Amino acid sequence: MKKITLWLIGALFVQIGWAQTWQSKFVSINENQQLEYKSDAEGNIIPDFSRVGYASGEKPIPEVQVVEIVEPVAGDNLKNIQNAIDKVASRSLDANGFRGAILLKKGIYNVNGSLLIQKSGIVIRGEGPADNGTIIRETATKQIDLILIKGSGTLQKNEATKVKISENYVPVGRNYIELTATSSFQVGDSVLLHRPATDNWIQDLKMDQIEERDGTIQWNASGYHLYFERIISKVDGNKVYLDNPVVMQMDQNYGGGYLIKYHFNGRIKNCGIENLRMESTYQSATDENHGWNAINFSKVDQAWVQNVVSKYFGYSCVSIDSNSRNISVLNSQCLEAKSQITGGRRYSFDCNGQLNLFKNCYTTEGRHDYVTGSKVLGPNVFTQCKARNTHADIGPHHRWSCGTLYDLIDTDGEINVQDRGNWGSGHGWAGVTQVVWNCRSSRTAVQSPWVSGKNYCIGMIGGKYSGRLAGRPDGEWEGINQQGLQPESLYETQLKNRMLSNGISQNMPSGKLQVYPNPSKGQIYISHKETALYFNFYSLIGNKIKSGIISESPFCLNIKNVVDGIYLLECFSGNKKYTQKIILNRSL
Repeated sequence: MKKITLWLIGALFVQIGWAQTWQSKFVSINENQQLEYKSDAEGNIIPDFSRVGYASGEKPIPEVQVVEIVEPVAGDNLKNIQNAIDKVASRSLDANGFRGAILLKKGIYNVNGSLLIQKSGIVIRGEGPADNGTIIRETATKQIDLILIKGSGTLQKNEATKVKISENYVPVGRNYIELTATSSFQVGDSVLLHRPATDNWIQDLKMDQIEERDGTIQWNASGYHLYFERIISKVDGNKVYLDNPVVMQMDQNYGGGYLIKYHFNGRIKNCGIENLRMESTYQSATDENHGWNAINFSKVDQAWVQNVVSKYFGYSCVSIDSNSRNISVLNSQCLEAKSQITGGRRYSFDCNGQLNLFKNCYTTEGRHDYVTGSKVLGPNVFTQCKARNTHADIGPHHRWSCGTLYDLIDTDGEINVQDRGNWGSGHGWAGVTQVVWNCRSSRTAVQSPWVSGKNYCIGMIGGKYSGRLAGRPDGEWEGINQQGLQPESLYETQLKNRMLSNGISQNMPSGKLQVYPNPSKGQIYISHKETALYFNFYSLIGNKIKSGIISESPFCLNIKNVVDGIYLLECFSGNKKYTQKIILNRSL
């Protein structure tokens, strides 16, 4: 009797737990276990944010071979480390686009100045961010970047290739446009999706009517021409398909849009900073003459930061400029900033470029911890990040950021997407197509601009308020303080859904790791040559079904109790990750 009672209680608990889950009306999981997007009357949907970060999320961060080793020395280590960087810069790129990694052995490296990377394919790697790991200490007594990864040149538009969009309206979330002519475009071309600004657009946004105070600058159309970087994935008649979706409406009433080829030859790529701690010396809690950015990316493509900690810097752990793209910032922390607590300071993880990913980051004592600046063009993603002891808010900071996902953000401060009015020199509407998904905050304001799109707040746990300026249109709110939103992470589910649908396999090298049989009737074997290997087994929508240690080779993973269908197997060891689509079919 006791066993039956316990079983009934357990069954009731499962039923209650299941009843508490819910799905958004904007993005849901259909009967085929795939994501389904519901459009509004104009055809707009929440975009697919999954093609951000290094290699668009389709490859793991590479483990680049060490070619230089540096030990700490007494006194200033600037020249010692810079010499190693310059030595690696003189090497030729290998077949994968890398020159090599510099290993900074354990210890404290005092540095008075900036470490500068100006060539592609260079990685700086430490032996961990702990007290007994690798610590680079900035000792300068002026505002300075500790590590500056910097390309050269400027983006060059090929105006002769400019072609007008033939449609009257292109909705958000779509991955193609229709042109008046497509003969000059082909698959693989780097293109700019150009959304011009017009006077009537500024007027309808009411950004020429910002309440004046000292220093307020009304918006002017000439400053709001937007250029979204894309790559052509397909040309079909008059349709051109793009690798990333449209994240701002293209409306002929406001100038329509164009497609233009471009190049940016001076950008560098394939650079990384890994496994170390960066500190700044300082004179007091409000000192402003010391290290400012721990890591600064300028004119960089396809790069990463992982497993780093910054302490005591005045501005950020990582700052990405508007000329940088496809950068992943993973498993990193920005702690105990030292500066005045006022404008232009403590932007812990600062994104101004396109197609960037910030995942599993943590901050303390910041102001704008996960933030975008003026005219930041997405998609960009902040996911699974926390902020504690905050002094301001998270979200788009000013002047029309387009296409950002705030996914599973947990803050004791605020998350705001709003008309910021005359703050700063006239911040105005901070952004459009801003999606706040399954987040926690003390209070949140999400407004939608007067024209040109919507902002979304779905599954927010915390208080809702009307924002700084009353009377603005409310955003699309759904499920406030309703726990159990599925999928839990929109980004992770979009990524896994896309990879499974496209059959993408991440770095599954022949001979090093093999998975068989596939398709399977209920057991799969994993043969490998790694010293330590772990696995996750996911459903098509990204729900984790099994995980554990792969203890021997071959290792047998029993999935007989899992229903037939398509799944995703992740195996990982250190910086390496192997991903394989698994088909389970007992009728074979």
